[in-house]
Amino acid sequence: MTPKTRTVRPKTLRGFDVEVYLESTGPARKIVKYQRRDVVFAQGDAADDVRYIQKGAIKLSVVSHTGKEAVVAMLARGDFFGERALAGHSIRIESATAVMATTVLVIEKEAMVRLLHEESAFSDRFIAYMLTRNMRIEADLVDQLFNSSEKRLARTLLLLARYDQTNPQGTLPRISQETLAEMIGSTRARVNFFMNKFRNLGLIEYNGGLKINSSLLSVVLHD
Repeated sequence: MTPKTRTVRPKTLRGFDVEVYLESTGPARKIVKYQRRDVVFAQGDAADDVRYIQKGAIKLSVVSHTGKEAVVAMLARGDFFGERALAGHSIRIESATAVMATTVLVIEKEAMVRLLHEESAFSDRFIAYMLTRNMRIEADLVDQLFNSSEKRLARTLLLLARYDQTNPQGTLPRISQETLAEMIGSTRARVNFFMNKFRNLGLIEYNGGLKINSSLLSVVLHD
């Protein structure tokens, strides 16, 4: 895991540039690359920074006292994580693991606090993210309680590909069916069945990576 060395000043003629800041290194921040299954941080580690996903995907999980693991969130490009450090948590209460090749910006806690106080554009971006994430967590809970594993798989693939109206098709690096099964709380056999079904229906394609077509939304929206 070798940090990049590219440094770009976040100040522009128009003021603070949030996107430039989140895509570059500089004082109190660095970029780190992880491979699939690399542990970004572990439950119980010191919480002294906030992370931002530039590309890839991260699984957040917790382990009970009996050793049982539960996946609590799946995060992708554009997501922050480890933000509990800002609320006074001194240790991580969950583990973060890369589920594919992932690039992460690490922002030191003090620098993050300063940004939130001094740069309104950055603060607005972070608050908007937190509100969106809270809504997503609620949707995830509903998904787990009421939806079939087929719908959960389709929704997870769409979220990882970050489907929206401006980017109707997304391509993911290869991701194992075992990992997908962990994400949706199902078995590898069930995931294999549904992935083959999605491919036969033209909803996904294998082309060196995994291409998610917008038509996969029909599975999520179908009652």
